[in-house]
Amino acid sequence: MLRGDLVTMRPPTDGDVNALAQIRAKPEVYRRWRGGEDLTAAVAAELADPDAATFVIEKDGRLIGAIQWSAETEPDYRHASMDIYIDPAAHGQGLGTDAVHTLARHLIVDHGYHRLVIDPAADNTAAIRCYSKVGFRPVGVMRQYERGPDGHWHDGMLMDLLADELTR
Repeated sequence: MLRGDLVTMRPPTDGDVNALAQIRAKPEVYRRWRGGEDLTAAVAAELADPDAATFVIEKDGRLIGAIQWSAETEPDYRHASMDIYIDPAAHGQGLGTDAVHTLARHLIVDHGYHRLVIDPAADNTAAIRCYSKVGFRPVGVMRQYERGPDGHWHDGMLMDLLADELTR
């Protein structure tokens, strides 16, 4: 269990899959976090992925999203990456910023990572603003980085954070 100032984060259970799939189905989330036609299967597969660790994000005991991280373990390139989605009903309250900060602190303090990366869509100004509040800095635009639900390729923004740049 990880505790932030506003949220708590815990390992997911099988009982969380439907609630997470419902969040992922909301248009504001789906356009950033697709997963195909069967979002329940996609969420279940992500939670079972041995190469990523996922936490469910809760506010006052209510599930509001998920945050995950994975690692590059090659010693000369060792770093962690993360990604997050939050129910649109919980946007604009600082909950995403608190979750990203809490996971970043965990990865730096408890796992010893010196560098973290995150890669929002280049046009996702709300996400970029959120990550910047934690201390992430833009590295550059990754052109035609991912295919959107519209079938077209879209740019991504690579951002990174060094351990001593974590805010607060």
